[in-house]
Amino acid sequence: MDMLWSGWGDPAKATPLPGTVTGLLHDLLGVKPREAAPLALEELTVPDSDLPPAAHRALAGALGGEQHVRTDPETRVRHTRGKSTPDLLRIRAGELDDIPAAVLLPASHDEVVAVLRACAEHRLPLVPFGGGTSVVGGLAPERHGPFVALDLRRMDALLDLDPVSRTATLQPGLRAPRAEALLAEHGFTLGHFPQSFEWATIGGFAATRSSGQASAGYGRFDEMVLSLTLATPEGTLDTGRAPRSAAGPDLRQLILGSEGAFGIITSVTVRIRPVPETRVYEGWRFASFDQGATALRRLAQDGPRPTVLRLSDETETLVGLAQPDAIGSGGLQSAGCTAVAGYEGTAEDTAHRRERAAAVLRECGGTPLGEEPGERWAHGRYSAPYLRDSLLDAGAFAETLETATFWSRIPELYTAVRDALTGTLTEAGTPPLVMCHISHVYENGASLYFTVVSAQGEDPVAHWTRAKHAASEAILAAGGTISHHHGVGTDHRDWYVREAGPLGIGALRAVKKRLDPAGLLNPGVLLPAD
Repeated sequence: MDMLWSGWGDPAKATPLPGTVTGLLHDLLGVKPREAAPLALEELTVPDSDLPPAAHRALAGALGGEQHVRTDPETRVRHTRGKSTPDLLRIRAGELDDIPAAVLLPASHDEVVAVLRACAEHRLPLVPFGGGTSVVGGLAPERHGPFVALDLRRMDALLDLDPVSRTATLQPGLRAPRAEALLAEHGFTLGHFPQSFEWATIGGFAATRSSGQASAGYGRFDEMVLSLTLATPEGTLDTGRAPRSAAGPDLRQLILGSEGAFGIITSVTVRIRPVPETRVYEGWRFASFDQGATALRRLAQDGPRPTVLRLSDETETLVGLAQPDAIGSGGLQSAGCTAVAGYEGTAEDTAHRRERAAAVLRECGGTPLGEEPGERWAHGRYSAPYLRDSLLDAGAFAETLETATFWSRIPELYTAVRDALTGTLTEAGTPPLVMCHISHVYENGASLYFTVVSAQGEDPVAHWTRAKHAASEAILAAGGTISHHHGVGTDHRDWYVREAGPLGIGALRAVKKRLDPAGLLNPGVLLPAD
């Protein structure tokens, strides 16, 4: 199944907002119903493909036939940009100025290499496309003419599983649910469950340094990766011969997070773990965000560390976004902050960690809420993007951004970003509701994930662009990173350049020049054009 072209995920899972939420949006934020419905797919005016005939022939030859070079309007529309709110607003308005000229469907590493060489020969830019879930402009290259999208869906196999070493080799187009199903047949799990889980792919996880909601227990995706194969216009790069090595700099780190700028990931070998016997999620209440953050820090630094550990601030708790399925039900309408702690593993280990963690949470001022809040969160943890679509349908603007820093800087970063968003959007005449949660914890720091809801205003994309810029400036000024797990894309690129510094960016440019001499791979994404 393809994802909804003008929104998120499976159209059958879309649900309208409850009347209580619609009324709240109107009374609190001044949200007005949309004046007109979004365009239907068949109503779009899709420009003809501008793929040069010679390039078309070369690509068909590389892919073994014309059927794997798609130039029909619907396929191209479905590969236009990603799923950020500005992306959706633009495509719902029929803006197709950066539609790909063709969508390519390779079935093997060798076909990917052949495609890259054909693109180099014809000076044709190429954008890798996995699940299409980017929310930071990762699929919107800077273009000066036609470009093609490389859809990896046909490369969706489990290539190898080593139960002794507990490793699995996966192709990049494998979607996360299918990967979990294949591993489960052998009694294993990857344990990587980001909010995009239902649609994202293995290659996308590696290319963006994805982080799943169970990262406290399983780690980030980049920590799971043991080896990668990269196809480039200059040939093949294989990295990783052992779990750890002292044989020079780790070339895997050049590929992880590179977002297709250096090449196309064609296989990933990852660490796997046995499917847990038991999964238990529970809720806790804290009087304030600071108090809850202290509790999370204690567990992250001194243990025992739960598999899932997250904390919603007062606003997110009040609205009920800590449990998307509870929106409008009045299930979380009391003061304080909600935390969710989840435990996965053997029954004995889960019970032991849960008991010890509960003692720490109580010592830090936490009040147990039982399993119902945690289980409700687990049930609805992939619902937020659907809720975002419903908010857009109702005339509201909804978007997210995230960052991370060291524990000592969390309060400053939290206040700086929240104030930047609130101040900028209020000044523009669309005062927002700004919510935040900590979703990933480490011994030395944590992430902050912000959700912003406001009226759309006359030009919602321009409104958000100003607010996002202000938040990005606040992030760098407060010592945060421009992205913890969403990636760089074109949206974060200019701030990433400042974060990495001129010497660092110069080194990355040198790598790109060696692997992609013509600069055709995802141009303007990750690195500015020369």
